[in-house]
Amino acid sequence: MLSYQHAYHAGNMADVHKHAVLATALDYLAQKSKPMTYVETHAGRGLYALDGAEAQKTGEAAQGILRVGRTLPPDHPLIRACAAVRDSFGPQAYPGSPLIARHFVRPDDSLHLAELHPAEYAALVATMGGKARLYRQDGAELAMSICPPTPRRGLMLIDPSWELKEDYKAMPALLAKVHRIWPVGVLILWFPLLVSGVHKPLVARLRKDIPGITLHGIGFPPARPGHGMIGSGLAIVNPPWALTSELERLSALFPSRDPGII
Repeated sequence: MLSYQHAYHAGNMADVHKHAVLATALDYLAQKSKPMTYVETHAGRGLYALDGAEAQKTGEAAQGILRVGRTLPPDHPLIRACAAVRDSFGPQAYPGSPLIARHFVRPDDSLHLAELHPAEYAALVATMGGKARLYRQDGAELAMSICPPTPRRGLMLIDPSWELKEDYKAMPALLAKVHRIWPVGVLILWFPLLVSGVHKPLVARLRKDIPGITLHGIGFPPARPGHGMIGSGLAIVNPPWALTSELERLSALFPSRDPGII
């Protein structure tokens, strides 16, 4: 428990999928003058080094942000956020979702980030520099305690490590609960698509509990022999209008080898 370190996987193909959608949604929300709230349940450290020992060990970024990411147009919200982070932190810096969110939020917006892992939380504090409300607590507890947030307009990202088997039941249940108490919120849940098929009951549960939910999956080869993740999944409640074309773009960038992956 609490052993997961995203530094080994930062910038991989799942990150490109997830972060392209997140950045596009936040960019769209930020174009309107009304303030918004951003909530993240599993924030991680917020900043990663693509030339760090962890990233170099797996090499996953080479197939993700350093290859597929370069096919995105230069004015894409994710590419703009990455460029801003490199300007601030160096040419090998890659933003986690907290820094992507910070790029788009404005002075009147609220930013709430939860991270339970002590080392990741300490790194998050250093990364964010006081420009967010940080919570060293369970992300599900934060989500239930803060919702509906003020301002009510906004977005929540639920992005656990999935290292606990219980998450495959707890996270879709959390998404449904948050939707009930914050019906206007844009909610995004990321989940891995695995060779074992353990994600399939999760998808069925989401479809049952939240009729009309948007589900989007991409497929890709395993990062290395024996690696169980073969794709990336997103469940989106109240998707902003701009996400329709973005999901189509990502489907073209990552053509799934299995049309029934989601």
